Amino acid sequence: MTTTFELVPGRLTTRDEVAAIFGCGKYQGIEPGVDAKKVFVYSDPSAGAEFGYTFDGRAEDDEYGPLYLYTGYGANGDQEMKSRNKSLRYHVEDGRELHLFVAHGTVEGSGTVQQRYIGQMTVDPINAVEVHRGLGKDNKMRNALVFRLRPVPGSKPAWTVEDRIQPAPATVIEDIDLSTLIPAQTSVKDKNSETHTTAETIADIPGGPRKVQRREGLLMEAFKKHLKAAGHAHKSFDMTIAGEVSVLTPDLYDITEHVLYEAKGQTTRSNVRMAIGQLADYRRHVPNSDGLRVAVLLPSEPSNDIKALLASQKIHLVYQIEDGFAGFPLGT
Repeated sequence: MTTTFELVPGRLTTRDEVAAIFGCGKYQGIEPGVDAKKVFVYSDPSAGAEFGYTFDGRAEDDEYGPLYLYTGYGANGDQEMKSRNKSLRYHVEDGRELHLFVAHGTVEGSGTVQQRYIGQMTVDPINAVEVHRGLGKDNKMRNALVFRLRPVPGSKPAWTVEDRIQPAPATVIEDIDLSTLIPAQTSVKDKNSETHTTAETIADIPGGPRKVQRREGLLMEAFKKHLKAAGHAHKSFDMTIAGEVSVLTPDLYDITEHVLYEAKGQTTRSNVRMAIGQLADYRRHVPNSDGLRVAVLLPSEPSNDIKALLASQKIHLVYQIEDGFAGFPLGT
């Protein structure tokens, strides 16, 4: 296997050329190169949109820097964390480099799709993948694994303005419990609430390694068990807003009591203020929501002034105590 081929950001190549050099496949979106210790990801947002893959592309930067979203392997039915998806998700643990390509026209005089090499990436060490609802190739709704990819520290990805995710159009509302409450320009998509069971992880992100504590995830898991014991059904869902690329996802919806919850892993004023803003954003998209209530979920009792702040915004408070959760079930 020759090593004269260089992976230089911005270089135009083809799947055939990459496969010949690195010994990987050339037909799927995720192609592991086992001997080369690499995983190659081929993103084609225009082709993906044809099959309901509407999440792919350069997303908005967040507090940790640049981000590219990529929908996983599996054209129909719920995507699962196995096979090629597993090789992408655990490329770091497997000791494999991750390299991203984006479709870039065709080779002159042929129908072969050119691939523009974006650069070496890594799955987001804090939140590697999210589950979103979207259409499959068979035009049926399913769970899609949306991987969050970041450039490796020190690299300069060769993405362009055209690689940004396009704003969502007005869409048809999926027929779920909350669908009758949502205005026509907003899409609501049912999904399972996310699960985090580890207390903390070490994240090597731009700026250096840091410890990320998943207090919020542990709080959510404890509260979901509490809801189940109380006989309450719950779920989470996506809200895709027309004209935007971001997806709003409330932490948890208590179906039994018709309550939206936003959880925070720390009982601080800044966290509570953030939760208030998030709940206000969610609630404004359900203007006809008769009886809908919203609540902040915290790991401990806040100060009296924070309690007053929440009450002034007509937001309920639930917080964890030694033997359960104070404030649950909600009062009137």
